[in-house]
Amino acid sequence: MSAATTIEEDRALVAAVLGNAPGAFERLVRQYQGLCWHIVQRMVRNPEDARDLCQETFLRVHQCLHQYRGERALSGWIGQVAYSMAKRHLERKRVPIAESPADGPSLAESVADDFDLETSVAGAEIDQHLHAAIETLPPLQRTLLTLYHLEELPIGEISRITELPENSIKSHLFRSRKLLRDLLAPRMGLAEVGAAA
Repeated sequence: MSAATTIEEDRALVAAVLGNAPGAFERLVRQYQGLCWHIVQRMVRNPEDARDLCQETFLRVHQCLHQYRGERALSGWIGQVAYSMAKRHLERKRVPIAESPADGPSLAESVADDFDLETSVAGAEIDQHLHAAIETLPPLQRTLLTLYHLEELPIGEISRITELPENSIKSHLFRSRKLLRDLLAPRMGLAEVGAAA
């Protein structure tokens, strides 16, 4: 997915797919398969299920593409389809997608938003620890971190994809960052930073 993709380019691609232009749907899949995979795989974690759900997502996209109105980025629309497919899959398996709000107070006031995941993972060993720590998070938090930090989507777009309020997304991100900081602090020398913040 290119950050330079504009809504006009999205509309043109959709028109080409709907007009059955040769290779148009394959272009759409190539362009958005990474986004779809990030969302689905972070939600379900099982690679075989994730592959199946990605295929189902693009089948659904193909069936419903006529509903895309071109008012927002196609990435958000496809991301919403992928998220919905993964969420329904987890609901069918009775897997909770988020921790309960009763698990603790909101961290929005107590955790700074300046925890930079990318600069914190300088070495390969730390990178492995980070990914292992992310995998311990509930599906929703894993997905939100992926959309925000890897896909670099703005909170508003993540809100449209997940249909969660922006404040709820921010709270999940704060909570997830705090948990990751606590898990990784001994390996990254963040104990002093966290105490000073």
